[in-house]
Amino acid sequence: MQTLCSHLSSSPRRFNSLYSKPTTVFLCFFSSVDSLSHTRTATPNSNPLIFNYLIQTFAFPEPLAFSISNRFSWIKTLEKPQSVVQFLKQIGFLNTHIRSSIRVSPQILFADIDKTLKPKLQFFQDLGLTGADLGKFLSTNSMLLTRSLEKKLVPCVDIIKKTLINDKDNQDLIRVLRRCKWIVSKGSESRLICNIAFLKSCGIVGSQLSMLLKRQPHLFVMPEQTLRDIVLRVVDMGFSIDSRMLVHAVYTVSCLSGETFRKKLELFQGLGFSEDECMGMFRRAPGLLRVSEEKLKFGIEFFLNDSKFERSVLVRRPTCFMHSLEERVIPRYRVLQVVKSKRLLKKEPSFINVLHMSDDKFCEKFISRFRDDAEELLMAYKGNISGY
Repeated sequence: MQTLCSHLSSSPRRFNSLYSKPTTVFLCFFSSVDSLSHTRTATPNSNPLIFNYLIQTFAFPEPLAFSISNRFSWIKTLEKPQSVVQFLKQIGFLNTHIRSSIRVSPQILFADIDKTLKPKLQFFQDLGLTGADLGKFLSTNSMLLTRSLEKKLVPCVDIIKKTLINDKDNQDLIRVLRRCKWIVSKGSESRLICNIAFLKSCGIVGSQLSMLLKRQPHLFVMPEQTLRDIVLRVVDMGFSIDSRMLVHAVYTVSCLSGETFRKKLELFQGLGFSEDECMGMFRRAPGLLRVSEEKLKFGIEFFLNDSKFERSVLVRRPTCFMHSLEERVIPRYRVLQVVKSKRLLKKEPSFINVLHMSDDKFCEKFISRFRDDAEELLMAYKGNISGY
């Protein structure tokens, strides 16, 4: 661990720059596009054949049709685009799927069906995507059809499949591809290999590595130094490399901007928690800071004011904030209030422990066992009484 931490800290980038906001660059589209707003006549620099085809077939806006037609000025016939569209319809693509796919990756229209499209589509069909499901998937990820099958798709998908655990039907794999289309982009294979190796060296292996890939796939294709910076930041917060909480902290930190992270901590501090208490809660339940500010504030106020928890209880058991207030916390609180008012139990149960019970166990212990009062308790559980 000491060697790894030393290696992490040798990063030339300082950690306080990790959350600096990237500069957004706005590119001017086409200065001459205004001339298209009143006519469907293509300009001399565009391809009028493709320009009109895109407007008539896909109802593309003229600026977009102009942009695409300008990229394929050498096309002299509509034979290939028409064949591609017909082929996609035959395998189950809907018109909306085709339109969305072409909008993002217009080069698909001019691809060779037998040599390019069929092998790639068969590849995705073999993964379990067929018909309209395949069309829906590729309508938002059509750039995958522009990647090399042998050099990009197959190697990257193989790496992902080996990392995911218990994914016999490839649903997790498909979810990863949906959430991060860049996972099979240029240079992604080498990044996948390097980042997976680094995460394993940090003790994130097996089911934890699989979980992280499913929830935050972009971590696996970001520059390795950026990933190292995130882990170093987490280690600086007090997480140990050999801690099973490390992966959850990495996930949380990668989800939040620095500003959002600070706001969540300031919310707790504004309600009486010290900085050390806040960080202690985060180390015990890293997912705590992924909860929205509104829900956190409501939860803190409820636990402190209504259920009368001591602040120290929340510091020790911050996982109570991870439960849904509407679906679990408040319904169980209402039931316990009825149980208490009717004195159905000799000893009042610990509400913090009750929150962690399964639904079946809770209903068995606090509702169904009290047959004479079961109806009222059930009404309280479902929210059919006044108050909470």
